[in-house]
Amino acid sequence: MNVQRWIARREPNWKRLDDLLRQVEKKGIKALRSGEIKELASLYRSVAADLARARTQQASHMIIQNLQSLTTRSYNQIYQGSRRQEWQAVLDFYRWGFPTAIQRNFGCIALATLLFLFGGIVAWWYAWQDPTFLSLVVPDYLIKKVQEDRQLWMGSIVGVEPLASTNIMTNNISVSFAAVSGGITAGLYTTFLLVYNGLSIGAVATLVGQNNLAYPFWAFVFPHGALELPAIFFAGGAGFLIARAIVFPGKYKRGDAIKFYGTQAAQLVLGIVPMLVIAGIIEGFFSPSPIVPSPLKYLAGIGLFALLVMYCQRKKT
Repeated sequence: MNVQRWIARREPNWKRLDDLLRQVEKKGIKALRSGEIKELASLYRSVAADLARARTQQASHMIIQNLQSLTTRSYNQIYQGSRRQEWQAVLDFYRWGFPTAIQRNFGCIALATLLFLFGGIVAWWYAWQDPTFLSLVVPDYLIKKVQEDRQLWMGSIVGVEPLASTNIMTNNISVSFAAVSGGITAGLYTTFLLVYNGLSIGAVATLVGQNNLAYPFWAFVFPHGALELPAIFFAGGAGFLIARAIVFPGKYKRGDAIKFYGTQAAQLVLGIVPMLVIAGIIEGFFSPSPIVPSPLKYLAGIGLFALLVMYCQRKKT
């Protein structure tokens, strides 16, 4: 093979590939039209073959080095670039997709919220009417600590924050996933979890209120609860979406309904995981900290909830 003639024949392709790569490296893959993207992939395969031939024909070191550079750059843009696009898709989901999923399924989320509030109101009512009700919902050691020692129990977290934060995250995620999976019971287990958790919060809130510890208690709850409780409501909404597909498929066949509503439920689940992780960190490190004054904890909780509300109302323009 005449190496010089071969180089002269192939060099326009190498230059064309270099031009396309410069555009992509400067402005991203979106800078190319669909036809140019196909051309980029075709030239990459062609230049990779040219590199192999140049090595076997003992072309000059400079030619081999240039072809190696072209193939490496092409590989990075074609394959590594696809990974960047995947990460961009994840970013776009959290920017727009998750708020859209919340807005689209607001009815199911509202139902989950109302069930939780119903449990809280029932617990509050019965705890004031009958003090023995507390022992049915609240652990005895908590009742003793509040009623006899006049203390809250959050101080046990101080000093073991990393372990406590990890345990809190794990527990919250497991409760949320249980609420989602409860949808396969036609929503009965999801309903039970929401009402039971509402009963627990309502009973504990009444207990601390009866013993003049409401202010420090809510100072502890507000910072992480601003994210944790909505995340549980979103999980409950996801569970009711699955239940809807099973019980009320509507115009869809049941299998198609499960796919349709299951996809929406999966979007809600994907969205709540970061919320629960952040809430777990706050609950482990910030909420129980004796260094942080209570007014600041209240302010942090209100601020986080306000930001969450604004985020959930986002619409892609």
